[in-house]
Amino acid sequence: MSLAQRRILLGVSGGIAAYKSCELVRRLRDLGAEVRVVMTEGATHFVSATTFQALSGQPVRMSLWDAEAEAAMGHIELARWAERILIAPASADLIARLAHGFANDLLTTVCLASAAPVYLAPAMNQQMWAHPAVQANIDTLRQRGVHLLGPASGDQACGDIGSGRMLEPMELREAMVASFGNLVLRGLKVVVSAGPTYEDIDPVRFIGNRSSGRMGFAVAEAAAQAGAEVTLVAGPVSLSTPPGVRRRVDVRSAAQMRDAVVDAAAQADIYIAAAAVGDYRPAEVADYKLKKQAGAPLELRLSENPDILATLAAQTVRPFLVGFAAETHDVERYARDKLQRKGLDMIAANQVGGGLGFEAADNALTLYWADGVADLSRASKTDLAHQLVAKVAERYRTVRG
Repeated sequence: MSLAQRRILLGVSGGIAAYKSCELVRRLRDLGAEVRVVMTEGATHFVSATTFQALSGQPVRMSLWDAEAEAAMGHIELARWAERILIAPASADLIARLAHGFANDLLTTVCLASAAPVYLAPAMNQQMWAHPAVQANIDTLRQRGVHLLGPASGDQACGDIGSGRMLEPMELREAMVASFGNLVLRGLKVVVSAGPTYEDIDPVRFIGNRSSGRMGFAVAEAAAQAGAEVTLVAGPVSLSTPPGVRRRVDVRSAAQMRDAVVDAAAQADIYIAAAAVGDYRPAEVADYKLKKQAGAPLELRLSENPDILATLAAQTVRPFLVGFAAETHDVERYARDKLQRKGLDMIAANQVGGGLGFEAADNALTLYWADGVADLSRASKTDLAHQLVAKVAERYRTVRG
């Protein structure tokens, strides 16, 4: 990894997580980045400007009314200097002011005056993060192309547990490295499906599977970082929309996922089917909760769900199709059969179990296409997603020119 001579403007807003930003400056500079720091007035109550100046090797800017700096239009100079603007922590107040276009301090003014991509690492109490006002502001910023990094979930300084923790410095550094990556999908539209599907039995129960959606979400994020305009169709998961994803459609059932994917894929260049779509659904859904009858087994009659990949493959004009095959045994045989039977351009196969696949942080994939194969060895789902996207881009260019 390298950030040599990359220019990153680090914005620090008020919040206890500001102490992590000191480590972040060090980590960014370890990879050769040039870092300049802009602090809000609130941030100075948690960490001193002297600390950031010592770590960055650059003067720290705090005020839009710094007569010496602004004599040469310092806020414009900062805005033009930055290749990336990373705000960590991004407080609820800072997010609200950005969403509404305020320019009432140096940091918000620089964000408005800069053409550099903006990345936010939110940090706040879990209840604040869940508040509709905060989520509405986040949606507004996403629609404008602002990238969201996190938040993570876990213990918070206030004693609560939940979403709202700022990502760790090393995670934010990795995001900055990835943001300067090779834009192998620049100009292409990519649809990614992720997560499980749920099929209702009655108003209380459903049939589902153990997919967390993390692999598909990592693929969507990697595709966005590779320059694609990404639409993510997500089953029922508890995951934040990845940074850079242009549009997210949430669905529950296989039929809903088919409709959303077919609609999005009509204008897409590539479809990556990372979702674990259920093969079957109950033939009838009860309007009321089914009651247990002592000694009598419950019998469900199942109907086959629509095949999303086969539907797209049958179209005259179709995107480049990438399927997934999660298998417990005979992985290659089943994957190659699915590749040929469904008319796919590529399939990513993985062995489920042994700490890989569902409900696991790591995965390993073997990619198959008509006349080739590539092994992607065990790695985090994030790293694996970047490898997969690079190989998809390579094959797309080979097949589609």
